[in-house]
Amino acid sequence: TGLILFNFFAECVTRSPGLVLENVAYVKKVVFPLEIMPWVAALQAGFNALIAFAVLLLAHLWLVGLPPLSALAVPLTVLPLVLITLGLTWILASLGVFLRDIKQLVALLTTGLMFLTPIFYPSSAIPPDYLWAVDLNPIAPAIEATRDCLIFGKWPDWLALVRHLVVGYAVAWIGLVWFLKTKKGFADVI
Repeated sequence: TGLILFNFFAECVTRSPGLVLENVAYVKKVVFPLEIMPWVAALQAGFNALIAFAVLLLAHLWLVGLPPLSALAVPLTVLPLVLITLGLTWILASLGVFLRDIKQLVALLTTGLMFLTPIFYPSSAIPPDYLWAVDLNPIAPAIEATRDCLIFGKWPDWLALVRHLVVGYAVAWIGLVWFLKTKKGFADVI
């Protein structure tokens, strides 16, 4: 479960610095809204994640049986991650135009983030002195909540979900504003 969500995040974020540069023809067109390119990347990664979730659900049906009723809350637990991913994608797509080498740095940081995210281990396995690092990780709450709903049959902590949703909305809004402000300089740099 955690790996599916992390792959969604990583696919969007690692692709984002090259989004505008790979579509130079659209930059020259005045009427094309460049800000939809991160949505397209997110939809492509989302389709891959849906296929992976379908395989996971089939395996769950075959090995364990029906998923718990709390699995209905999975779309709500994933929504903050989608918003955070979109915000970071807008920011990195914009930075990728001005700083061409950022793509390699993002790939390196994404790989490091994979090991700092509770994907292959629960956050309860982390010593209490280091739990603050999990709290700073934007992906960890979505992974933990989705795992709890889908695998362990626990409903999400609604207050924590709302907090994570507010953070996701803020990151998405900041990313979009950043992208729209810097979009004016894309044609000059390209």
